[in-house]
Amino acid sequence: MKATALIAEDEPLLAQALRAELRAAWPELEVLAAVADGHSAVREALEHLPQVLFLDIRMPGLDGLGAAMEIADRWPAAEAPMPQLVFVTAYDEYAVRAFDAQAIDYVRKPVQPERLRKTVARVQQALAAVQQQQAAPRAPAELLEQTLGEWRRLIGAAGAPGPAGGAAAPLLRFITASDTGGTTVHMVPIQDVLYFEAADKYVRVLTAEREYLIRTPLKQLLPQLDADTFWQVHRAVVVRSEAIEQVQRDESGKLLLRLRGRPEKIVISRLYAHLFRAM
Repeated sequence: MKATALIAEDEPLLAQALRAELRAAWPELEVLAAVADGHSAVREALEHLPQVLFLDIRMPGLDGLGAAMEIADRWPAAEAPMPQLVFVTAYDEYAVRAFDAQAIDYVRKPVQPERLRKTVARVQQALAAVQQQQAAPRAPAELLEQTLGEWRRLIGAAGAPGPAGGAAAPLLRFITASDTGGTTVHMVPIQDVLYFEAADKYVRVLTAEREYLIRTPLKQLLPQLDADTFWQVHRAVVVRSEAIEQVQRDESGKLLLRLRGRPEKIVISRLYAHLFRAM
């Protein structure tokens, strides 16, 4: 089966090994570009519109998870079906089990030829299914939502942290945060927080009255938040679900939400738009 692909891997030797093993396992696959960081992966993916993405989960700057979310948001679905997504991972056995439980695929470092052949077979089957769906009288929006659902499951599995000592992280009751001047530390009750937003080296903690800053990355914070209360709506934003006042669609088709007690509008990522379908 002929297909096109993009590889994003920040370790040159591993990128070369993956490319060589792909040539052996899938001679018809054309690698359109090989890049070493997430921002380049987004740029090249949107320029070339490959059918398969091989993204290293951990890359400098924008990692593979962030790159996948940005690609999903900006992918021109009217021009080409969203690509098949394969993460490249050096994660431990717990994370690999998380991938397997989702019936999705990954490449584990160092590249193992036999495992890669299984990945290739699964991707080829998925591409063949997409081609059949395109030929059938099926709404493009339905096909897009199916692919987005697959991406959500894969990104969720890739981002699942291994349990420390076999126990889940306890839910936060307070956030220890500094004010924006950095001079005072505050104990912010979690019930006062309306949303979190990743910004540069910090995460902004927004209540109805104030803004605070913490250094804990959003992906480390998420397992300590009640998933029924706090919803991720963008790769950089998590909101309190009970505080959602309204959701609107702008002229470009993007969904925007507003929270009670906050004046700003928050963009909802395409990956999380399904949460507001009934709205």
